[in-house]
Amino acid sequence: MSSDHHQPLLDSIHNATPPFSWRKLWQFTGPGLLMSIAFLDPGNLEGDLQAGAIAGYSLLWLLLWTTAIGLLVQLLSARLGVATGRHLAQLCREEYPNWAGKLLWVMAEFALIGADIQEVIGSAIALKILTNGFIFLFLENYDVRKLEALFAFLIAVMAVSFAWMFGETKPNAKELLVGLVVPKLNSKTIHQAVGVVGCMITPHNVFLHSALVQSRKVDPKQTGQVHEALRYYSIESTTALAIAFVINLFVTTVFAKAFFGTAIADTIGLRNAGQFLEERFGDGLVPILYIWAVGLLAAGQSSTITGTYAGQFIMDGFLNLGLKKWTRALITRSCAIVPTLIVALIFDSSENRLDVLNEWLNVLQSLQFPFALIPLLCLVAKDDLMGVFAIGPILKTIAWLVAALLIAINGYLLQQFLAKEVSGLAVTFIVTVLTVAYVAFEVYLIWRGITVTTFEPSSQAA
Repeated sequence: MSSDHHQPLLDSIHNATPPFSWRKLWQFTGPGLLMSIAFLDPGNLEGDLQAGAIAGYSLLWLLLWTTAIGLLVQLLSARLGVATGRHLAQLCREEYPNWAGKLLWVMAEFALIGADIQEVIGSAIALKILTNGFIFLFLENYDVRKLEALFAFLIAVMAVSFAWMFGETKPNAKELLVGLVVPKLNSKTIHQAVGVVGCMITPHNVFLHSALVQSRKVDPKQTGQVHEALRYYSIESTTALAIAFVINLFVTTVFAKAFFGTAIADTIGLRNAGQFLEERFGDGLVPILYIWAVGLLAAGQSSTITGTYAGQFIMDGFLNLGLKKWTRALITRSCAIVPTLIVALIFDSSENRLDVLNEWLNVLQSLQFPFALIPLLCLVAKDDLMGVFAIGPILKTIAWLVAALLIAINGYLLQQFLAKEVSGLAVTFIVTVLTVAYVAFEVYLIWRGITVTTFEPSSQAA
């Protein structure tokens, strides 16, 4: 009787959200920093510099809105992880039939391998594989707060390096502001626009963030704790992506000021960007070539380690391996490094061959994104899984409109790429069959998410 009398009071205490605390915010700060690295990896920097050199300041508005879309997706990923106590890969294994779960895992691994290959392309490919690839095995010995401090340092290095470049080149403030607020797009810049969107939102990062937020102890059954965690994660994720946006803005505007409208604009890439900057702005106190190299090195180091993190969560979540940390890291890193070594042996340093490879890898990344986004949106809307934290009709509508836009952009990129690269009847037939299968799987994921309203773990389903 007494217990029943006090139960409403106990429930209200459990469900109450504690008042805001700066100390608590500091304790929850970290996962957003690691998540933001995917917005600052070498692929993003290459997209930034090419957008600036070819489109000038005209795509800054798209960079802003793409970052905002990325924030929405990552907040939904964090919401899923905190409210359920499980990450996206685990939930996919439980929600989907065995064949669909395994196929989603293969897609996620392909995306991760593609990202890894892009990170190690260049003259130091073997060195980066041997150092960056397995250094995480040693970092596993440190607690998560020390790892987060490392990433904060690397982001700070990028911010300082690219801010220095921004100050050295002195981009036009008026054109920068106009580029941010006035949407402009034409046939000459559509390819760069698609590239900006494609490289900013990556599939492995959606899986990663839902796992990173579980590094803090939050009881999913305590509504107040979940509300509190989501509040702090929203603040730190927004702050982290705001910093990432500013860094991307620095890179884009530097190359817009330096090379937009020049004869060499179409030829600039990661490998020669530093040299071109040195030729254009080589009279500074510190050689701009070295400033660029330091920022690029920080981007490469940090993105490789977060790729390792993502690989562990993806493989262990989908396959439920239950291995020790170092064993899991070794296996997941090998899955990405072996294909990378093969690529290193097949592709030499020829600029044309590497450019073709990069185009294929960009398409690979874009193709995999729907297989992270669609399950996320389906799961985060399930009342029986998310409880009171299931997204409502307004947010659900916005999220699906964003998903449709991103899938359409990816479809455009794929169509443009295939039109340029695919020829011959046999190859066309094979590509057509694969495209139909690809679209059919997307439709299946959406159909299942809409029609199966009750969350029933189906890891044993056939």
